[in-house]
Amino acid sequence: MISPARKIAYEVLRRVEAEGAYASDLLHAELGARIKAEDAGLATELVMGVLRWRRLLDFLLDRQLNKAVVKLDLPVALALRIGLYQLRFLERVPARAAVNESVELVKGARKTSAATLVNAVLRRAADDAQAPAEHLVPHDMPAAERLGILHSHPTWMVERWLARLGGQQTIAQLEADNRTPRLTCALHDVRQREEIFTALKHAGLRIEAGKILQSAFAVSGGSPARTESFRAGAISIQDEASQTIPLLLDVQTKDRVLDLCAAPGGKTPPLVRAAGPSGTVVAADRHAHRLRAMREQFQRLDLTQVRLVELDAASPLPFSALFQRILVDAPCSGTGTLARHPEIRWRLRPEQFAEFHALQVSLLKSALERLAPGGRLVYSTCSLEPEENEQVVQAALRGTTGLERNAGSEVARDLADKLVAGRDEKSLFDRDGYFRTTPDALETDGFFAAIISKT
Repeated sequence: MISPARKIAYEVLRRVEAEGAYASDLLHAELGARIKAEDAGLATELVMGVLRWRRLLDFLLDRQLNKAVVKLDLPVALALRIGLYQLRFLERVPARAAVNESVELVKGARKTSAATLVNAVLRRAADDAQAPAEHLVPHDMPAAERLGILHSHPTWMVERWLARLGGQQTIAQLEADNRTPRLTCALHDVRQREEIFTALKHAGLRIEAGKILQSAFAVSGGSPARTESFRAGAISIQDEASQTIPLLLDVQTKDRVLDLCAAPGGKTPPLVRAAGPSGTVVAADRHAHRLRAMREQFQRLDLTQVRLVELDAASPLPFSALFQRILVDAPCSGTGTLARHPEIRWRLRPEQFAEFHALQVSLLKSALERLAPGGRLVYSTCSLEPEENEQVVQAALRGTTGLERNAGSEVARDLADKLVAGRDEKSLFDRDGYFRTTPDALETDGFFAAIISKT
């Protein structure tokens, strides 16, 4: 018999590899109320752990094989990775269970001929599963390659971070990418804090205060999506840095607001609440199916006044009106989210940064054309890369008149009353005035934002 957790983990990993799906989306769909909490926890640990540590796992497995893991049939490779991850990283899982259930996984995938191979490789791997990886990876490798194996990142990514950040900061970033990120939520009405926290605790969740915002909190011990507070729209699941981005707009009552790349919709609700019933909020995206998912989300939150528009934001926008506030949360590489979406590190290619840059400049230029005099625009990404961040802003503003980038100190004042006690608002902005968070510093996703005003 194969445990439900390992069956789910195997199938999710198979679809991530074969279909290009995202693990977090698949897990959300698979781990419904019918799945026991302990099975959901183990399935999530296996999926995310295997994806984060895939390169190291493959390096260690290759030492036991006659050909590379990546050249094996996918079911065999996945069974080996799942088995070795348990042997090396999960102390509470007996070695026998890790090996035997991996053998059953390949049998269940109709690869019975590979069962002997999986059994033999994992039994040999179990012998040195406790040996530090540093002792098994040759020291005479180039630095970026060795760090890439030890911290399970592509060598090209390590090379570019070493060149820009230096060794110490690069290692901190690599380590942060391999830690389980905090599961954070947004509290939609801080006046109900005690009532909601009490309900969540009764549901078995543990609560920790946010590290940036008073309205943010972290949970553990269960899924907030299974609680009545979530179903009733009192809370949403959202990274804390992501929650901060819409606040940078400082939306005022009656403002006309455009959320240009709105899907999946997490940043739109605070814009709607700030604009109030007399304001106008337009949420746009180019994909109709994502707009439908947003509509369902807004129904849960009882936000009925949002106007959803399907459009290609890289082209001239079909609006005659100007907007006092515009959010451009641009599509990007996602290198600031590698802990939450580890599969990105294996899909991304360095040549894609130029493609993202061109798209992002087009999006920002289109949005700036619809910014009203005296208005404010926030350009943001969940990327750590300059090609997608400051270089986009510089390219979009080059040769323009009447537009200026706000100093970080100006925007910091708008955030002051929303931050947790002891958090210096200026610490969220770099010396060039850009908003930045990094996974290693605040246990959030890595976000960038620039604030632009029109005179």
